Amino acid sequence: MKYRRLGRTDLEVSEIVFGAGWVGGVLIHHDAEVGRSALRLAREAGVNWIDTAPSYGDGISERALGELLPELDWNPYLSTKFHVDPASDRPVSEQIEESVGRSLARLNRTSVDLLQLHNPLGAGSDARRLAVDRVLEPGGVADALDDLKRRGLTRYAGFTANGDADSLKRMVTSARFDTAQVYYNMLNPSAGRAVPAGWSAIDFGNVIAHCETCDVGVFVIRVLAAGVLATATRTGREIPMYASADMASEELRARAAWDAIDGEPGSRAQAAIRFVLDDRRVHGVLVGANLP
Repeated sequence: MKYRRLGRTDLEVSEIVFGAGWVGGVLIHHDAEVGRSALRLAREAGVNWIDTAPSYGDGISERALGELLPELDWNPYLSTKFHVDPASDRPVSEQIEESVGRSLARLNRTSVDLLQLHNPLGAGSDARRLAVDRVLEPGGVADALDDLKRRGLTRYAGFTANGDADSLKRMVTSARFDTAQVYYNMLNPSAGRAVPAGWSAIDFGNVIAHCETCDVGVFVIRVLAAGVLATATRTGREIPMYASADMASEELRARAAWDAIDGEPGSRAQAAIRFVLDDRRVHGVLVGANLP
């Protein structure tokens, strides 16, 4: 295993991060013995970071980690997330405090290494998206995260870079966040490079370049495009991350990608991960595990 410095933090993160999410779902859709074995293999491989969220299995992922990590006597870096209800009248600080308290209880910890905003982002708020102004305004999400850092509940603050390019740039250049989870893969590389005119998928506006300029740590998510880049087998959990994507179009792009790199050594999953890790601006790649 190789390690990279995570942006401006003082942490060295393994290039492969254990993704404890819904799509792979090894901690959610299988019994404890399967999860225990997966975590043991990750530790033996040199993985030193696990990423989870309260929405992964409605708390099942966090709870599994809270039970299995002490049993394995393993204390890797750990990140989790929170979601803010854009329609709620409750102050965002109260919403975040409640979510974090429940996460820490499930994780059996008093703090995490990284706490991340999980909402999609935009210029305005709607049923799903949170306006960047709500994040950066006085008393907003960023201020609440600063308070949690001062109190020792998290070391660092991050966000999920899911939204339009201008909103993501504002978040990165605000200097309020230490890390970003970035959608970046062979099917949609727009987070890491310019795309041609007529690009039909969402354009993430080369947000990784802004992260590099601002020394923001980059975790890549969906490196396997919910499994489409790894296998033809479908689990029913292959949910496209953005509105302009669907399984048919994702599979069409995947076939084109494999035709373009025919002859690459190793498995398809390995090739997809190498594509991202070849970008030295990336610090860690979240990989979700499942049974073969």
